[in-house]
Amino acid sequence: MIRYSLLCDHDHDFEGWFGSSEDYDAQHAQGLLECPLCGSKAVRKAIMAPSVSGTKGQGGPTPVAPEAREMMMQAAQAVRRHVEDNFDYVGDAFAREARAIHEGRSEERGIYGEASGPEVRKLVEDGVPVAPLPSGPPKKQEMN
Repeated sequence: MIRYSLLCDHDHDFEGWFGSSEDYDAQHAQGLLECPLCGSKAVRKAIMAPSVSGTKGQGGPTPVAPEAREMMMQAAQAVRRHVEDNFDYVGDAFAREARAIHEGRSEERGIYGEASGPEVRKLVEDGVPVAPLPSGPPKKQEMN
């Protein structure tokens, strides 16, 4: 496993773990990388210092066990299914509807939909509680 420090176009920094640098390149080329804070798909590698193993066995980060990775993926998909089953889908009206709910102009309820990076940033700046929905599994036509 390889860990990269990543940045989105809104300067949110986060980590990404990949099986190899080729895995990162492939996911980046397919537009599968996404900022967990704002949902932006404009993600790039950040500059980071290399992890150098010391003489006392203090190497880099411990790789994530396949079982733990699978458990995390299942949990993320469970969250997505819960939202899709219990929240109202508002499509590209998400930013407008989230703001209306926050300001009391619309019924209080859980919603999900799409919003652009600038729309999400403005909601966050204005104190509207929003969070990105975990990505769904790749569609069959997107897979090799």
